[in-house]
Formats: sequence, structure tokens, C-alpha cells
Amino acid sequence: MKCKICGRPAVIKLPAHNIALCEKCFEEFVLRRVKNAIKTYKMFTKDDKVAVAVSGGKDSLALWDILTRLGYETGGIHIHLGIGKYSDESLQKAENFAKKINSELTVIYVRDFFGTGIPEIAKITKRKTCSVCGTIKRYLMNRFAYEKGYTVLATGHNLDDEASTLLGNLLYWKDLYLARKGPVLPSTHPKLIRKVKPLVFLTEREIAAYTILRGIDYIYEECPHAAGATSIFHKHVLNEIENYSPGTKLHFLKGFYERKNIFARLYPEETKMQHECKECGYPSSGEICGFCKLRRRVKEKLENGRETTTA
Repeated sequence: MKCKICGRPAVIKLPAHNIALCEKCFEEFVLRRVKNAIKTYKMFTKDDKVAVAVSGGKDSLALWDILTRLGYETGGIHIHLGIGKYSDESLQKAENFAKKINSELTVIYVRDFFGTGIPEIAKITKRKTCSVCGTIKRYLMNRFAYEKGYTVLATGHNLDDEASTLLGNLLYWKDLYLARKGPVLPSTHPKLIRKVKPLVFLTEREIAAYTILRGIDYIYEECPHAAGATSIFHKHVLNEIENYSPGTKLHFLKGFYERKNIFARLYPEETKMQHECKECGYPSSGEICGFCKLRRRVKEKLENGRETTTA
């Protein structure tokens, strides 16, 4: 199998694009796809300071590597979730990569805000672990990106992530989520950082191949709390369709992006943050933000527990 671009031996075949590429041409393909996504959706420019949400997994580290190679000013933000060995290994991968590219990494510990980690927070609040984790990560990423002077926050969501989420939202007609969904989430408040997804034109397989060729060391294990997630099933369904008809996932997602205003018009004011939280001063849809409500609830439970133990 030869590279369709230069004729050298190919290292990967991409049925969705009807091409096979050598190592050099494949890396150029990946860089070009990210450049196109940034340009197409006007995500950011070379004047922006880009915070990369770094988990320690393949997507976030590949994104950080790509943006660095493309010449953007970047820094990483990592949240230690307090999920035992998984979180410790994730942090180590993120720190090692930051040293490798000689870039700044800001590390935030959930326990510094809640006194405990994500699993215990979910148990105390009787909420799903992924829901609690999402609320906390969104808040902390935005807050520290803002406080560190970044103008945009880039996450490693790839084509498979976005297409599977879109499928789930459409199956259950979650209009509000569809109204918000897109490669760019604009800032609607001075303290709310613009959020972007530069990897939306790349599949998990393509990103995994890129990290291998680049020698990027990432954590291979999935979060232990992700098992059984509906999104994983939706990814499996889309992969079956993709195997039958290559290119479907990309057409599915791009087609939605072209039509998303149909849903956005249904909720013209819904995504705007009208208030600042009375406790932390960050954007909120009400007087107290979801993060502070969660923190208050956990703090009360932990304090009551300590009082009971002492008594």
C-alpha cells in the first residue's frame, strides 16, 4: 500500500477520505484538518492565548501538540479529580508532556475546593458521577483560564465524541442541548471564556495514530466511571454505520453545524448568563451558581459527618 500523495509506503488507510498516507503526509493531513476547523469556525487567531484542557489522554495531549506545532501561544490546565490511581497517572502524563514541549501546566485539585474527590462528591449529592464531574470541570476550567489571562479554552472533543453526543440528543430531541451544541461556544459574559473544539474533523482512530507516530505518552485507561455510558453505545452504532458507509460521521456532524441555527432560534436567551454568583462572582443563570451550590452541599455533609464522629 502506497501513499496517495507522495508514493512512499503508507502507514494508514483512511476510507472516509479514500486515501492511504505515509507518516509524513498523515501528520500534515492532521495538522491541515485542525487548521481548517479553526479557520472554518473562526475559533481563534495567533493573537489569542489558548488554554488547552489537558486530561492526560490521547485527545487533549494530541491537541496541545498540534496547536504548539501550528504556532499558537498555549498553556495547559489539568484538573486532578481525586479518582484514585487513575487521576494520579493522568496528572503524571500531563506533567511529563508539559515538560517535553516546555510549556506551562496549571494543576487544580478538586479536593482543594470540596475536601474530597469526585466519587465521594457524587455519593454525597446522590448525583451521577459524570454529571457531577462535568459541572465541576466546566467551572474550574473556565475560572482558571480566565484568571490566568487566557482568551480561549480548547478541549479535545473529536469527531466521534461530537457525533455520538449529537446522535443521543437527536434521538431524544433534546432541543436545548442541540441549540447549544457546536464547535464554538461564544463568550456571553466578560468572565466566561470562549470554548472551542479544534479536533472535530478528526476521528479517535486518526488521533490515536497521530499520538503513536509522534511518540506521545498518554494514559490508555478510560475513566473507571465511564463504563456503561450511553455515549459509548452511540459511538458503537455510528462506527457500524461508518464501516458500511465511510464518511458518514463527518457528513452527519458537518450537516448539523450548517443547520444548528434551527435549534438556536428556539432558545435565543437560554445560553446567556444574566447574573454573577453571589458567592464566587462568576457567571451564573441564578443568584448562586451550580458549582457553589454543589460545594455548599458537600461541605455541610462533610462537616455534619465530622461532628457525628466527634460526638
